[in-house]
Order: sequence, then structure tokens, then C-alpha cells
Amino acid sequence: MAIRVYELARELRMRNNDLLRLLTELGVRVKNQNANLDPKTVQVIRERARTNAAARESARVPVQRGSVEIYDGILIRELADRMGVSSAEIQKVLIKQGILANLNQPLGEEMAFQVAEQMGFEPTAPEANGQKGPSVGTSKEGTAPRPPVVTIMGHVDHGKTTLLDSIRETKVVDSEFGGITQHIGAYQVEVDGRRITFLDTPGHEAFTAMRARGALVTDVAVLVVAADDGIMPQTIEAIHHAKAAGVPILVAVNKVDRDGADPQRVRQQLTEHGLIPDEWGGDTIMVDLSALKKQGLEDLLTAILVLAEDLSLRADPYQKATGVIVEAEMDRGRGPVATVLVQNGTLKAGEAIVAGTSYGRIKAMLDETGKKVAKAGPATPVEISGLNSVPQAGEPFEVFADDKTARQIALGRAMSQREETLTARQRVSLTDLYSQVQEGSLKDLNLVLKADVQGSLEALRGSLATLANEEVRVQIVHTGVGPITESDVLLAAASNAIVIAFNVRVEPDAKRAADVDGVDVRTYKVIYDVINEIRSALTGMLAPVFEEVKLGTVQVRATFRTPRGIVAGCYITDGVARRNADVRVIRDGQVIHTGKMASLRHVKDDVRELAAGFECGILLDGFNDVREEDILEVFTMQEVRRAA
Repeated sequence: MAIRVYELARELRMRNNDLLRLLTELGVRVKNQNANLDPKTVQVIRERARTNAAARESARVPVQRGSVEIYDGILIRELADRMGVSSAEIQKVLIKQGILANLNQPLGEEMAFQVAEQMGFEPTAPEANGQKGPSVGTSKEGTAPRPPVVTIMGHVDHGKTTLLDSIRETKVVDSEFGGITQHIGAYQVEVDGRRITFLDTPGHEAFTAMRARGALVTDVAVLVVAADDGIMPQTIEAIHHAKAAGVPILVAVNKVDRDGADPQRVRQQLTEHGLIPDEWGGDTIMVDLSALKKQGLEDLLTAILVLAEDLSLRADPYQKATGVIVEAEMDRGRGPVATVLVQNGTLKAGEAIVAGTSYGRIKAMLDETGKKVAKAGPATPVEISGLNSVPQAGEPFEVFADDKTARQIALGRAMSQREETLTARQRVSLTDLYSQVQEGSLKDLNLVLKADVQGSLEALRGSLATLANEEVRVQIVHTGVGPITESDVLLAAASNAIVIAFNVRVEPDAKRAADVDGVDVRTYKVIYDVINEIRSALTGMLAPVFEEVKLGTVQVRATFRTPRGIVAGCYITDGVARRNADVRVIRDGQVIHTGKMASLRHVKDDVRELAAGFECGILLDGFNDVREEDILEVFTMQEVRRAA
């Protein structure tokens, strides 16, 4: 079929004049762009066009243009300036990777490295750049002693919070639901002119991850053990966390004033876990006390200070502050607030700070009494406000020179996280499709989790993840801090999820949306209730298990041919025969058929059930080879309740 010059030019994305010139070079004479071309000429032109395209593509392979210094969060515009190329070239590279970005878009370090390499540059990370993070070395003024950071650990209800209350002369336990500490708190107290920082970690087993994080940022772990209760599972967990972090353990044997208290038995139990009392020749200090009656507290505080002296704890107060987010939440009046523990340097109000993907300038700093402070030195906990979002508990924080740098770093990290999340989602989706094909139907219980603080959120995730099994899994589609919003409900409706609200309210718009869309929103105040109800839901999603229940035995004594099929004249030897029950046909000791009992008749009447000693006529569904002397076993399948 002939093709015109202009049609071939359009196909090959060439200008008409260029194609006419190429035809002249090949010795093909044409009058104008409307001239027809024979198939052989068209084939030659197409091959020439492919060759030229390949040559152009190889010419585009980048040559090494030198090195370029890149940092996490670098803007596209700045990267273009450093490489001496246009921003549009970088945008084209990103578009090929499925990323649409504007000139002020920050790039994660990994993505920026990939772009530079694809454009022929050798990317390098800055050796000492303020944009990579503040220095944590020693300043010319040198280091100074700092207060010890102490973690209170132990089993639930062994008196951890009561001990801290007695030291601080406060009353925290009464405000906790169920008497269980559900958030990490950080407090500083003064003893004989010296300061001690305390972290109060929750005792419930669901907060294992929070307790582990507390051990990792602490200098001394105070293990509280009730003298009348002894070593419990969470006591052992706390020992493992402290040992894994390399933190020295000081044991507070509490409740020695109670009937049945046996401090020596507690010491003996602790030796089984490698904690030998110092009075027995070991290196673990153990102090007997009663937190409720404030007995032995001075001995405990003195022991902490003695242990801290041996550790020679020091920090540089003249550096830019670095530390860790102890807890974070969304306050309705102040926005995102975070309790931070300064580990080195001095944190000052008004400084630009980054914690993970959260950033901002510190508007206000409060100590544990709610009093405003201008600065916080090493090992000092303070609550800060001014961040743009709620950071993750346990996230390290850094101070930067200005807001712009802080914003670039945080946005760069956020973009890196989004890239990782998108990649992970694509991998998971493919894996899920494959595994579902291989394993059959895999059921999911989709959840949207909202809690009042990050610590509770983390604990819920960890606890619910352990409830999954090989048939049913918990799929958490969204988590967040703050009240249940209409957006949360819409997401739950789209993903067929249940909304879990832990210690947060449900906004009116969200409640109306939930009623309209039929979304189940459940509110809780104690973590036990969440775990128990989700476990029950998982149990209901498990594939049912059936067991056989024998009903009776029937002997075939004659057979009759009818229009509906062969009817067996039978005698019920034991149990009962029941219409629509399952029947197993046994001949010469072998099972030859299993099916349903289609009908059951006694004389001329259809009956539902007959007992032993009666004669009856039985018609089997789909089986007409029944014979005399066959044995029919009548049974049913009964569902057995399963536990997740």
C-alpha cells in the first residue's frame, strides 16, 4: 500500500523538508510532499530513521562532567546551579522515574545522587556541612558534668509511678486509666544541690517498645520489684532491655512494708537473671523501700548519685543541642507539642529544630512544672511547641542555623520516606498477589488507628501485629495522633476498615460521615480492651473448622427402582437417620460413596428423622448403585469455635 511523503514524515516525527532531503540523498526523486512512495523506499527510510535515532540516543549517554556536592534535602534549583545545567533537565530525569517536581522541590539524598549519576556527575556528600547536621564534638570550652538520666522500669503495678510521685511530691497514678501508666513522662528533680532526670516508662507489656527506647536514652535503669510479688514476666523483659542497651541496673525492692514482703527472696530470684546484690559480693546495688510511705527514698537517690559519679557523665553545653523526642502529641490549643530530652549542647527558645520529618522554630519551652524556660542544658527534659507536625516518639532532634535549612532537611527526609513507601507498597502489592494465589484466600482486618500520643500509637501497632496468624492478618491502613476526623472515616470507608480511637474524641463531622457510610468507629480508654476486641474480631474471620458428629447406622435390606432413582429399604440399627444429613456408603468394609440423604420415608410418609428400630426408605442424592447388605453411616459436620 502506497504512502505519501507527508504521512511518512508524520509517522517518523520528521519535518517534510528533512524527509525530502533524505530522499534526494538516497536517489529517490519526488515532486512534493503529496507524492506517493513505493513500499521498498518506505522500508529503507524507516531503517535509516531507526539508525539515526539509535545514534542520537548513544550521543546522549552522559560523559563524566566532574563531581557535585549533594546534601539531603537539596532543592532542584540549587542542584541545577551546582551542576551547571537547567532545572528542566533535572525535571526530565525525574519524570522518567515517575516523579513530578517543581523547581523548589527538595530531593532526598539518595534520589539526588541518582539524578546526578544519570546526568554524568559524580555525587559526593559534604564532609562537614551545617546542612547535614550540627556537630556533636567538644567545643573549645570543654565538657562539663551533667545530671544522670534514670529510667524507672519493672512489672505493672509494682509501684513505679508511685515511686516517682513520692520523689516529686506529686500524684500521677490517680489520673491514669486503670492505674496503668500509658505515656512516657520525663521529669527532673534536685537532690542535695544535684539534679537527676527521671523517665517514667509504662509497665504494661504492650509498651515493650517504649520501654526499650527508654533504656536506650538512659544512664541508669532503676528496676522496681514488689517485695510481696517477686519477679514477674515484665521484670525479666526490663532486665533484658537494660542489658541490651548496656545500662547499669539499680534495683528498688518496693513495698517492704506489706504483709508477706520478702526482700531476700526477691534478691535470690534476681540472682537467677545475673543480678547479684552488692551485699552478697556482686555489683548490683539493691535498696529496700516503701514508695507509698516514702521510706528508703534517700537511700535510693544517694545510690543513684553514687552510680552516676562512677559513670563520669559529661556533656558539652556549648554545642548546638541534640537529643531525642521522648513523647509528642497534638494539643488543641498549642498545636504539635513534644517532650524532648537534651543529650548534648544547650537548647534555646527560638532556635530552628528538626526531628525526623517535623521542623519548626521553638515558640516556647516549658519545664515539668509548666514554667517557661529560656534554655535547657544536657540531660534536661522540656516540652517544646512550634513544630509543623507531630514528630515520632524516639526520633532524634537537631538544631539548625535557620528556618530555611531546617525546612529543606525535613522536606528532603519526607520525600525520601515517600519514595521508600511507594516502592515498598509496589513490592508488597506484587508479593500479596503472588502469595494469595499460592496460599488461597488471605483475609485482612483493616484498621485505622488514632491515639492521643505517639507512644500509645506505637504500642497499639506492636500489640495488634502479634495477633495475626497464617490465615488472618491485621492490616493497619493509617495511623495518626489527634481526634477522629471526617478524612479518617472516608479512608476507612474506602478501605473497608474499622476505626480505632484510643483516648481521642470523634469530631461531629466524622460521626455523621460514619453514620452515613456505615463505618464502625470504636473508642477505647484502656489498651486491654482494644486487644481483646480485635482478637475476637480475628477469631470471627478465621476459616471455620468442622468436625464430624455421627448420627446413626443404617443397614440396607432391599432396593426398589423408582422414577426418582434407586430407593434403599433399610433398617436403622443405632442412632437416628435424618433427612439432608451426610451419608457414607460402606460396602465390604470400603467407603464407596459419600453424599447427602435426599429423602427419608416411613411407610408412605415423608419424615424428617427416624430413630433406631424403625424401617425406612432412603434415596441418596446422585447415587443409584446402592445394594443389599450395604451399610449407611449417617453423620453431620459441626463447626468448632477457633481462637486467633
